[in-house]
Amino acid sequence: MTISARNAAAAVSAGVLLTAAGVAAALPAGAAAAGCSVAYAVSSQWQGGFGADVAITNLGDPLSSWTLTWSFGAGQTVTQAWNTTLTQSGSAVTAKNVSYNGAVATGGSVSFGFNGSWTGSNPVPTSFAVNGVACTGSTAPTTAPTTGPTTGPATPDITVDTATRYQTIDGFGSAVSIWGSAWSTAETQTLVGSGTGQLGLSIVRTGISPVSSEWATQVSALKTAKASGSNVKILASPWTAPAAWKTNNSRINGGKLKTDYYDDYADHLNSYVTYMKNQGVTIDVVSIQNEPDWHPAYDSMDWSGDELRNFVRDQGAKIQNTKLMVAEAVNLNYGYTDPTLNDTTARNNIGYIGGHLYGTEDAGRLKAYPLADQNKKPVWMTEWNFHEAAGDTSTAWGDAGNLAVWDETLDTVMRTVNRSMEAGWSAYIWWYGKRFYSFIGDGSAGTTTGAVLKRGYAFGQYAKYVRPGDQRIALTKSSKASPLEVTAYQGGGKIKIVILNRSNSAVDNAVIQAPQNVTTAEDYLTSRTASAAGQATTVNGGQVTVSIPARSISTVILTP
Repeated sequence: MTISARNAAAAVSAGVLLTAAGVAAALPAGAAAAGCSVAYAVSSQWQGGFGADVAITNLGDPLSSWTLTWSFGAGQTVTQAWNTTLTQSGSAVTAKNVSYNGAVATGGSVSFGFNGSWTGSNPVPTSFAVNGVACTGSTAPTTAPTTGPTTGPATPDITVDTATRYQTIDGFGSAVSIWGSAWSTAETQTLVGSGTGQLGLSIVRTGISPVSSEWATQVSALKTAKASGSNVKILASPWTAPAAWKTNNSRINGGKLKTDYYDDYADHLNSYVTYMKNQGVTIDVVSIQNEPDWHPAYDSMDWSGDELRNFVRDQGAKIQNTKLMVAEAVNLNYGYTDPTLNDTTARNNIGYIGGHLYGTEDAGRLKAYPLADQNKKPVWMTEWNFHEAAGDTSTAWGDAGNLAVWDETLDTVMRTVNRSMEAGWSAYIWWYGKRFYSFIGDGSAGTTTGAVLKRGYAFGQYAKYVRPGDQRIALTKSSKASPLEVTAYQGGGKIKIVILNRSNSAVDNAVIQAPQNVTTAEDYLTSRTASAAGQATTVNGGQVTVSIPARSISTVILTP
């Protein structure tokens, strides 16, 4: 691609465009020499600081990797960079490609940017080299801008650091009815769609019945979810094996899977994946067992951690065209997952670690899971249901402004979403998406069937804007912002910041500092009186000013 219009315009205004043709570069063996073009533009400048954009265009053969070097002539110092790994030694600066920026294809280009500091003067570098070979060519005399925004930068309250990255997000979701009817087409679209009044869920959890004749129940909803959402994943969880395969000869009250039926159970799970595939539904993840540590008087089955390891080790490879999950214990009990993670064969047969949130925080496990992280197995929170704000028949659930329901939503549900993200988990999946205490109403307890509830709008502040493939990134807060619980993400060319204010005080005119200039900023807010409502923002270079009402959750989206 060519240099972006934004960079090109900035380069013209700064008076700098360095070009060369036929310049040799360190290319793969047998590749021809390649020319290069570099555009360096000081896009904004303020007292003591500046922002710059750089674009490299390769005019010949592709560069499998690239390193751009230059020297500063007036003591300028790089402070923060994006879309590159940038180091400085004295006046010499080195920028290298990173995995998400990549190589320069034939005739293509790559761009990055950085912030820096300066004193006295800020001349533009006069020479560059790509992979150690100079990009030669005449350079017009230039003068960097000496004035920047009409308003100088304010002291930031939230500073985003895109160079420090944490987990990749797989999504936010909920379950269809495990026993009973499916979501309608309209209800599914409301839950997974990204339009106005829709919630943007990106994971749908469903059950694997021990009776194959029941598998058809959810086909329509799952097909609609895949078609109506963006990158929607399906997680399928079994509650029990067929009764005849279990030690208690029953679907309910726990009981273990007999070891001589392990291969049949693997075939059963594989048959479900194949059946759904033939119906046009890809099952992305299959759990081995829902709550192996809980044996209630409904569908259930008991496992130990060693038994789960043995099954996954010996039978896991038979379950094709999906990824396996272990083990959805009630409170992410490591005793049910450590044995699998510590066994090389078993570990290689799974893709994910799952667990529920019941008692997890009290047990001290709402935190990073080092063994899973060490083995690069994303952790998913796959079920939680909490609704104690009102009784099951109370019309409070259908009242969008009910204080008790909103307090529970903010202080209990949304707080645990934030904590799960800070713990480095990759997914958060609520219980039923359609229920009077959930995201859309089911017609009971004062709710309207299919209508979005306040809890749904609050959850959508994550689900709708933080998308699969986004990465959580680092941030720092000022004392002014200390009451706020904040996580930030980068993906799709945007920075997304979710701000949970559970305090009783507003934080007015909070300044968000991005590592690059911001073109547009959007702010969406949910509170007792607002539902995903747009809010005013002020953009000044790399800073965005927003106001955060008390007792609210908001999402700020920055576009460079």
